[in-house]
Amino acid sequence: MGAEREGGARRGPGRAVAYAACGVVLLAGCASMPDSGDLRGVESTPRQDTQVRVFAMPPHEDASSSEIVSGFLEALTSDDPNYEIARKYLTTEASAKWRPLLSTTVLADGPGAEPDRVGGREESDNLSYTLTGTKVATVDAQQSYSPASGDYSETMHLTRDKKTRQWRIDVPPRGVVMGKSDFQRNYMSVDKYYFATNTTLGTSPHTAAVADPVYVRRNVDPLTEMVRSLLKGPTSWLDRAVRSSFPTGTALKKDDSLTPDDQNRLTVPLNDKAARVGPVKCNEMAAQLLFTLQNLTPTVDEVALRAGGRQLCALTEAGAEDVAARGSVQGAEHLYFLDDKHRLVRLAAAINDTKPDPVPGALGEGERELHSVAVSRDEDMAAGVGTDGKELYVGALVAGGPLGDPELTSAGRTPEERLSAPSWDAQGDLWVADRDPRNPRLLLLKEGVGDPLVVKTPGLQGRIESVRVAADGVRIALVVKQGDKSSLLIGRIERSEDGKAEERSVVSVHELRSATPELEEVTAMSWAGDSRLVVVGREQGGVQTMRYVQVDGSTPEGPAPAALSGVKEITASEDVGLPLVGYSEDGIVRLSPGAQWQKVVTDGTAPVYPG
Repeated sequence: MGAEREGGARRGPGRAVAYAACGVVLLAGCASMPDSGDLRGVESTPRQDTQVRVFAMPPHEDASSSEIVSGFLEALTSDDPNYEIARKYLTTEASAKWRPLLSTTVLADGPGAEPDRVGGREESDNLSYTLTGTKVATVDAQQSYSPASGDYSETMHLTRDKKTRQWRIDVPPRGVVMGKSDFQRNYMSVDKYYFATNTTLGTSPHTAAVADPVYVRRNVDPLTEMVRSLLKGPTSWLDRAVRSSFPTGTALKKDDSLTPDDQNRLTVPLNDKAARVGPVKCNEMAAQLLFTLQNLTPTVDEVALRAGGRQLCALTEAGAEDVAARGSVQGAEHLYFLDDKHRLVRLAAAINDTKPDPVPGALGEGERELHSVAVSRDEDMAAGVGTDGKELYVGALVAGGPLGDPELTSAGRTPEERLSAPSWDAQGDLWVADRDPRNPRLLLLKEGVGDPLVVKTPGLQGRIESVRVAADGVRIALVVKQGDKSSLLIGRIERSEDGKAEERSVVSVHELRSATPELEEVTAMSWAGDSRLVVVGREQGGVQTMRYVQVDGSTPEGPAPAALSGVKEITASEDVGLPLVGYSEDGIVRLSPGAQWQKVVTDGTAPVYPG
């Protein structure tokens, strides 16, 4: 395949041979690439079914320089665990120095490769090729995904062995580079879990488990790889806000692949760093593992940890939920919204009821007409912003509960320049943005009352339009407007004491990063899972769309929500089994899993789940 070409490029009979019955694709390593002439791209492999395995072929005898380049690039997209086939395209010295796990660069299409020497004849024993493309994302050594943009250009150098006369690469590209379709086939996003620091879940003794998404190769033992990734610790973005219960230096005792037994019990052998942990700490370690492995195959229902020649502990899924709480297991009892009289009403969240009841207390009695609302995660308290956006009220959801003076008043000139919709965090504190252009602030009211704390937002450019705090209390989603563009940014919440006599907390949001780099305008958003949000927005020159996004800016697998016209507000629960609910031109509507949008009520606005 792909014999040496003279006077131009000729495409061989094919770039891959597929054995569908076995679920195997062999990358032949001979896709057409010119020795001269115009730039051509190395095609990305078409997206395969997730069960298909792809294996690369080593270079054949007397392969041309272009075949070496194309074969190497295709080998990077295979399911070869340690890139052993890709290394066969390198010189011995280059293979020893090459570190493919340091980074993965994702391009819109497969990388183009152009010989740098004019004429393209292989008279010299040294050749350079320039790899080019448009960057989409990068995955770093911690397996953390980041959106990227701009041009990609990197030089790859080849040399011909003086004795064997075989071409090999002596200067490969840094890490791995591939097209977007190959990345989607090769990699999958998985959440690993750590515990929040300085955060408790209201009055609950539970600590909050925080999702830390990373990308692993889906067909290269992802279960074992996720265990290794978990043991290495959180990614740098999340590190300052979470902790791991695994002692520093803990690693797998052996490099063997981990596999659960026929009872779905996984035994994890650890090195001696973990040998002295007590039962409480061990249960926390096991809970981290169970949360991390929950959506992988094969299924893991129980984890047993071993170190120092003995079993340290064993924990089931039910036991893990007693150790820590994930946002997705905190089921909402009710869906809340405002009726046609601007009163707070509610429906049972898990059934298809369409007759709401007023909530107990002043906010359900219509003592103040409201424009937006938020209900605490324990569903004991509610906060509402008046119809003019100027005042924030907080009241208990109990019969006869009074409503006092407003807890907060904005000096903005118009409703759009006053208070945003509020949001409750896991600690029972209330967040709201004051959008007054003369004094824009992100504010926090401890337990929903008292003098507000001004939350520090270093590096923030633009004005906060809306706020949603994750169930774990560690991450916050902000819609920020700057000029004509509004973006969805995810920040890390940090809490500390300022050292003054009153020891008042200092709360700040750090390292804001975009979760919607492709959208020019974001009009509504809500958390919809441990590391997923649902977003309503518009691309440049496009129409309104609704989609799911990951906190790291990647697109999760699976279909987008069914189209809905005229969406003004959206809400979802971290419990993915509950319906997605929107406020559109048809009123309050909901989308249950596997169903179509259904009308709940015609006269209603501002739907919210607790949070």
